[in-house]
Amino acid sequence: MLEDLIVADPETLEPVPADGQTMGEVPFRGNVVMKGYLRNPETTAKAFAGGWFHSGDLAVVYPDGYIALKDRSKDIIISGGENISTIEVENVLFRHPAVIDAAVVAKPDEKWGETPCAFITLREGQSVTEGEIIAFARDNLARFKVPSQVIFGPLPKTSTGKTQKNVLRGRFK
Repeated sequence: MLEDLIVADPETLEPVPADGQTMGEVPFRGNVVMKGYLRNPETTAKAFAGGWFHSGDLAVVYPDGYIALKDRSKDIIISGGENISTIEVENVLFRHPAVIDAAVVAKPDEKWGETPCAFITLREGQSVTEGEIIAFARDNLARFKVPSQVIFGPLPKTSTGKTQKNVLRGRFK
């Protein structure tokens, strides 16, 4: 049974305010949580720091107690000191009528540290330019969240259909 789940500062495990804006990590504990990583005590110790399993999911808590997941900690883009949720940018791109699939990852940038880069698969028979996608994003997002580059093509998937963002990030190494 899941004993407890909170949204908290990942270092101090202090719960974040229930204001619907302050983001924290989602740690949890209980007897349905794994005991650890096989033959990997260092990773296990890090994952269970403070007696909680650190999920890597980032969320906010609303005043009524509801939790909204916002992103994975490893997917957050930090551009010029601003945190950008890849999920927020992807949700905007999915609203474009020509887009059937989208993924956003951090692209290294000399000036900003990182900028969003969008990988997009178009619907059959649709065509759109990088400039049109960027203009659409600019109309629907804060300027610093707009992708600096758009790459078209099929997205790499796992056998269960999940987009492999690690493969997309690897294109910039």
